[in-house]
Amino acid sequence: MSELSINTTQNVKINFVAATVGERMGSYFIDLFIKICYIVAVILLLVYVFSFGKIFDNLDNWSSRAVIIILLFPISIYSITMESIFEGQTIGKKIVNIKVVKIDGYQASFGDFLTRWFFRIIDFNLIPLYGLIALISVITSKKAQRLGDMAAGTAVITLKNKINISHTILEEIGDAYVPTYPLVIKLSDNDMRIIKETFLKAEAKNDQEVIYKLVAKIETVTGIKNQSGNNSDFLRVILKDYNFYTQNM
Repeated sequence: MSELSINTTQNVKINFVAATVGERMGSYFIDLFIKICYIVAVILLLVYVFSFGKIFDNLDNWSSRAVIIILLFPISIYSITMESIFEGQTIGKKIVNIKVVKIDGYQASFGDFLTRWFFRIIDFNLIPLYGLIALISVITSKKAQRLGDMAAGTAVITLKNKINISHTILEEIGDAYVPTYPLVIKLSDNDMRIIKETFLKAEAKNDQEVIYKLVAKIETVTGIKNQSGNNSDFLRVILKDYNFYTQNM
């Protein structure tokens, strides 16, 4: 298994495990099965419900090809549509529990998914090397990337060992979050990691003395005054405020 180190916008290094060849192949064949089911369903619907076979016989070559292209269009955009809707996952990837991510820590965008989708022509659909190029690329590249991943700056990771946000200095905040302590930016990423780790350990042991000393240290270094009256609430706000300001700097 290849390990990927992703640096977030807060300069926090998070390690992920790249999806294995087996996981990626499993996802691929699940998605392929879904596409085959779609084709079979369309054929049965047209032949037995709409008696389309007779109509098809009366069409010229160009019209017949146009109909085929329209019917197969949902299959051709399946991967880019699913990955855009489910933020880096198709149905196959969801089942196997893997996901497409940017290797720079940002959420992959539609443009990234479009690049990966475009390179499927080379990775998977180049006859007679059907899928062989993608397989060789994933096996030989350091980050287990196919050509589409290399071009888009993405990688496919397994979510089975996903690191929880509590293991970093990141804090979940909503779009409407309003910060309280602007002076929190005087602290560094390393300061915040120490603060969070110390606070979580002290809170788990209900060690109010450590929490009090932690609050006192923050007030001394930054000039911030605890406005909440509760030391634990103050530390939670400090962590969220730091995340807010570093995201928006």
